[in-house]
Amino acid sequence: MQHATLGSSLDVGAIGLGCMGLTYAYSTSRVDRADAVALIRRALDLGVTLLDTADMYGPETNERLVGEAIAGRRNEVVLATKFGIEYREQVAGSPRGINGRPEYVRAACDASLRRLGVDHVDLYYQHRVDPDVPIEDTVGAMSRLVEQGKVRQLGLSEASAATIRRAHAVHPIAALQTEYSLWSRDPEDEVLPLCRELGIGFVAYSPLGRGFLSGRFRSLDDLAEDDWRRGSPRFQGENFARNLALVDRIEDLAAEKDCTPSQLALAWLVAQAQVVPIPGTTSRGRLEQNVAAAGITLSAEELAAIDAIAPRGVAAGARYPDAGLREVDR
Repeated sequence: MQHATLGSSLDVGAIGLGCMGLTYAYSTSRVDRADAVALIRRALDLGVTLLDTADMYGPETNERLVGEAIAGRRNEVVLATKFGIEYREQVAGSPRGINGRPEYVRAACDASLRRLGVDHVDLYYQHRVDPDVPIEDTVGAMSRLVEQGKVRQLGLSEASAATIRRAHAVHPIAALQTEYSLWSRDPEDEVLPLCRELGIGFVAYSPLGRGFLSGRFRSLDDLAEDDWRRGSPRFQGENFARNLALVDRIEDLAAEKDCTPSQLALAWLVAQAQVVPIPGTTSRGRLEQNVAAAGITLSAEELAAIDAIAPRGVAAGARYPDAGLREVDR
């Protein structure tokens, strides 16, 4: 496994593991807990070090799962979790809200440490920016967690370039986590260049387009009835058909490279400076394929060919429904 550095000192494997889908968002009715624990441990065996979870995945069940999986192997893990998406009484038609208040930061961190069964996390993200709380106040509270030894490094997720710069002025930000893939290249406009300027690592979630870029889905019927992706604009109607045409072109390039479409998409991300993708999966076989992508080298000609078929804005449909879009890039 190649390695990368997030911020000034977090050494991680070039490909991490997003643990969300083991308990949340996608259909999890078929994911046995023992199998999920075994999958995380297999990832560590393969050289994966960055494990990504959050208090809202479940909610809370994902952190407990990760904590169980890393018991006895804590020193092999760069452990990342998040706070800020809060489940509470129905507010404005939604059962969840965004909370960046300093007192909530402290309470959320303590609760995550208990669920994970650890005395510190290596990377602590604000999951979504709270528009009602100055980012300076939130990051100020996060920095005190560093002083107390509960957190090693700080991160933000889905923050705008302006917010990242303000946050970094309060305390160094080690990593920015945002959706980034061959069909979600918006970070290249402002956020990724700023991260490179400031020395902030970039963690790419949904690096396989929520699984679409793997080529596994040929129709909406391939998704379980309770799968969150059924409500995603990119999986709807004409958008699905147009995005499928993109996947067909990626499959052609992957065949020429003698790799899978997923491996091509991940290798493209690994080739981008300061980017660490965190694909998720419930399959041991796909996990092993994903990790192997770190060893695939793409030539300048191959990178140009990928850019030609997957330029910025190539995906049909927004990456979130309207409610989700209001929570990002702010």
